Amino acid sequence: MRILRFLPVLLLCTLAMAQTPAPAANADLAGLWKAKHIAGVLTQVRLIISRSGDTYRADMLGYDLPVRSEAGTLSFSIPGGQSFRGTLQKDGSILGHWFRGNAAFPVTLTADRLGRWIGTVTTSPDEFTLFLWLRADGPDAWTAVVRNPERDMGSLWGVTRMVREETELKLMGRAGNKEQVTAKGAYDPERQQLTLVFDRGSFDFSREGDDSEFYPRGQKPAPYVYRAPPALDDGWPTATLAAADIDQPALERLMQKLAEMPMDSADAPQYDALLIARHGKLVFEEYFHGENRDRLHNIRSAGKSVTSVLVGAVMHHGAPLRLSSPVYEVMNDGAFPAGLDPQKRSMILEHLLTMSSGYFCDDSNDAAPGNEDRIWDNADKNPDFWKYTLQVPMATPPGEKSVYCSMQPNLALGMVEHATKEFPLDSFDRLVAQPMRIGNYLWALDAAGNPYGGGGLCLTTRDFLKFGQLMLNHGAWAGRQIISRDYARASISPQYNLRRITYGYLWWMEDMPYKGRKVHAFMALGNGGNNIVAIPELDLVVAIYGANYASRTTGRIREIVPRFILPAVRQPGDPKNAPVTEQEYVNPYGRSDDGSRIRAPR
Repeated sequence: MRILRFLPVLLLCTLAMAQTPAPAANADLAGLWKAKHIAGVLTQVRLIISRSGDTYRADMLGYDLPVRSEAGTLSFSIPGGQSFRGTLQKDGSILGHWFRGNAAFPVTLTADRLGRWIGTVTTSPDEFTLFLWLRADGPDAWTAVVRNPERDMGSLWGVTRMVREETELKLMGRAGNKEQVTAKGAYDPERQQLTLVFDRGSFDFSREGDDSEFYPRGQKPAPYVYRAPPALDDGWPTATLAAADIDQPALERLMQKLAEMPMDSADAPQYDALLIARHGKLVFEEYFHGENRDRLHNIRSAGKSVTSVLVGAVMHHGAPLRLSSPVYEVMNDGAFPAGLDPQKRSMILEHLLTMSSGYFCDDSNDAAPGNEDRIWDNADKNPDFWKYTLQVPMATPPGEKSVYCSMQPNLALGMVEHATKEFPLDSFDRLVAQPMRIGNYLWALDAAGNPYGGGGLCLTTRDFLKFGQLMLNHGAWAGRQIISRDYARASISPQYNLRRITYGYLWWMEDMPYKGRKVHAFMALGNGGNNIVAIPELDLVVAIYGANYASRTTGRIREIVPRFILPAVRQPGDPKNAPVTEQEYVNPYGRSDDGSRIRAPR
């Protein structure tokens, strides 16, 4: 999955570099520098919709705006291309979404008096941060590390060093085996500012201190002391590690290890959050690199697992959709297209959920017409990804082989819309988000405005963790059945071999070591290290946020679960004071696999 994808478009202004005085020949640039661009700062704005007779108007940001009303749907736009669309609910509220660029945010308006609804539009800013770490190798040469927490561009650029030629600074990176100039610029000693021009614009760097978010918890973190998570109004009951039979000293040692993680390499693991729930209660919640519990974080391909939950929810609540529903019949609103390829005619929803549709769409094959990167790169020509995917040629018969391809779960989301005749995010809000008390998220859209089901959903960590608990609870949250028990069980049961582990309905499975034996884990896996790992036998769910999107480290982030967390988890009969040591673990996940079927489609 490409690094620049699934966040709203970042509005970067390319600034002309001012002429700067020639720096002193021995100017010391070693140390840590930071530059940041922010756009889309409209983050929390009050919205009022009022009705007079059959006429609706919106009050927002001082604008008095006409509201279009059609069949219970209300919509309006503000200058700058942002817009709102919502529907009147039976309980008297207005439930809808705020659209900004290629992203949608949920909005709920409640009636405060007859004919007036009020609420808050909550979005997240578009941020692009660059940290530049320099170590002097001579008067005009430095070892350089660039870290970019939003997209990991530093790893993508392969920056290794910076040199000075007369007054010009050059940041050097690698593309394959070839070194190239990544950015050029200069240092202004009067302002103590380093300016570098990348292909994304001009960035002014200022020096950072020891408490910088570049480090997990500052350059010299204090000794870690565990505190139980606070109980909030988000549906999570909380408890202590001791109450959950998890060794507190072992977790404290792990936390100290993460807090002291050296960041002087582009491949250094960047953990942004670590949460643990056991026996249905949140018992551990920690953040790094300036992240916090209220901040949305891109979960990348772990969003596929959320798509699976939405598919299960609409089926559980009576939508005319089944695992056996033919893809082309549903997408063509009840009738197969004339002259349809017989293989495509036999394709069913379950094939999309197990990535066994047979489409020529392997995400690891740049030549595949349905490759995710190719489709996003050509979004201006083919903005509707659902329509485009239906035209992708077949590589194998449906059900024969599982191939990792993001357009398959995305098309499953298209089936949700065509089956329900409802915008899929409206279904998500009503059937999943509201009962699970998920009040804020960012859902990526394709160029035609359709929600993208292949990844890129942004959630808070507490809400992300809920999806692991939901599946551990056989499809129920707080006693309410969100998806059926049968669908939940099938989702986290091996259906196909894929990438050296196994795959269910957009959930992964792996057996992990636990005190001399193996325990079964199911997982939601997202690029960068954004993962849910759940162990039913231990009644345990772990959520991790990471930011190694372009680094080889991405697949190793979740290794802390089998290495460090599982050894600290006790079961009845375990000695209370037994020593807790790191377990050996070899991550089996990889690209090489035959995609063979384990269970036949239903």
